Amino acid sequence: MSGDGNQSGRNRKPRTSGGGRPSGNSRSSSDNRGGRPTGNSRGPKTKRGADRFDSRDKYENGERKFGPKKPFSRAEKDEDKTKSFIQRRRFEKISKEVFKDSIRLNKYIANSGICSRREADELITQGLVEVNGKVVTEMGYQVQKTDRVVFDGQNITPEKPVYVLLNKPKGYISTTKDDKARKTVMDLTANASPYRIFPVGRLDRQTTGVILLTNDGHMTKKLTHPSFNMKKIYHVTLDRKLSIEDLKSIAEGIRLEEGVAEVDSISFIEGKPKNEVGIEIHIGWNRVIRRIFQKLGYEVEALDRVMFAGLTKKNIKRGHWRILTEQEVNNLKML
Repeated sequence: MSGDGNQSGRNRKPRTSGGGRPSGNSRSSSDNRGGRPTGNSRGPKTKRGADRFDSRDKYENGERKFGPKKPFSRAEKDEDKTKSFIQRRRFEKISKEVFKDSIRLNKYIANSGICSRREADELITQGLVEVNGKVVTEMGYQVQKTDRVVFDGQNITPEKPVYVLLNKPKGYISTTKDDKARKTVMDLTANASPYRIFPVGRLDRQTTGVILLTNDGHMTKKLTHPSFNMKKIYHVTLDRKLSIEDLKSIAEGIRLEEGVAEVDSISFIEGKPKNEVGIEIHIGWNRVIRRIFQKLGYEVEALDRVMFAGLTKKNIKRGHWRILTEQEVNNLKML
């Protein structure tokens, strides 16, 4: 037969009695002729079926369309962005109050935390404010950086009080500088305030937890003076289980070099092994917690301050800080 005849023979479709359409049986017999599979037997014929298979295969092998990130981590990142935005706004608000070349006297007094601007105007008109040894009653008087301002017999500074709460990690000392070039808490809070801030009290190098830093000298004195009895709570991890007898002894008071170390309360922590205890104390002796347990033959493996003057490290990651809210500052002032 000629080439044209072969071509026409190949294009000729088989006829069946079922309305001219090949049945499943005829297709199977024609496809398997000679024992060789045809192109139609390689996979599903319909495209829809292939799409369903590919989609199912994607989910079986992981949600590839999301890439390496999980979709549920987005909410946490948004929350972190919100927190960082709030902290940035607070920092910008503080930065606006930084003393420039000159400043109005009433704002100078208000920034020192003594009173509001309106109340400062009244103090000025009453002649209660001195600048460089002279009483100033002029409204709108401009104070220079080098001027010395006195109110009620005390020097005042124009810095607005700043309060920074840090969750201190291990390996940092609670001083503004160190002669041995060791890391300090100031390295962690370098960008926390436009003013120079100082740690309130101390945590030794291996102790972790909450510590407050501020430029408010009056508040620092209040929170550290023994007469105010500021309470602190610690999470203590020992090298072995604490006996009931020793726990009672600590609760009654352990005699140290300075005297009897009085503990406000001590107890085992629910859900934790017996070598972990919570202890509440108000005395501020150097390394007092560690020395109490060493007196009874225990070694403190980990010491974490979880509360100081009503402030906790909640929602603050280790090595991170945040600025106190106005409500928290008011609570400190009412202590």
